[in-house]
Amino acid sequence: MLRLAFPARAVQNIYTSTLARSSTSFTVKRSKYTLPDLPYDYNALEPIISADIMKVHHEKHHQAYVNGLNVAEEKFEQALKDKDVISQIALQPALKFNGGGHINHSLFWANLAPKKEGGGEPPNGELLSAIKKEFDSLENFISKFNTLTAAVQGSGWGWVITKRQNVWKS
Repeated sequence: MLRLAFPARAVQNIYTSTLARSSTSFTVKRSKYTLPDLPYDYNALEPIISADIMKVHHEKHHQAYVNGLNVAEEKFEQALKDKDVISQIALQPALKFNGGGHINHSLFWANLAPKKEGGGEPPNGELLSAIKKEFDSLENFISKFNTLTAAVQGSGWGWVITKRQNVWKS
């Protein structure tokens, strides 16, 4: 189900912050983060992933990260206004956890694809050649990747990123 593509529109609302500086302080103005729409129907990945699982994971799990990020950012903005450095520092784990969860899920949804759109196919072409060059086989790569990501907070999230030109264009 993995499609190695990154449409910037999938996470564009993540990068909506603006930072304005006056002579003595910073003012942060952010819009609320929102749950991105899926680029396919909840049942589009069946029978690999059921519609029920997709719906719960999107509407409940991912939404919880979005809500947590909005709450943490509101508290952080208040701490900035109050010049409360202790609270600003204390809020960093919540910002990192919820912001990371939101970004990871946004990337996750954008990189899944229904079978009729190429989902579920193993990598090929240049990507497969690079994997084989570095790891000898796709199976070795998968084993190494799973081992390295198993201990990552959030049940083993990990991303394979390749350098591509024009990666930020939609």
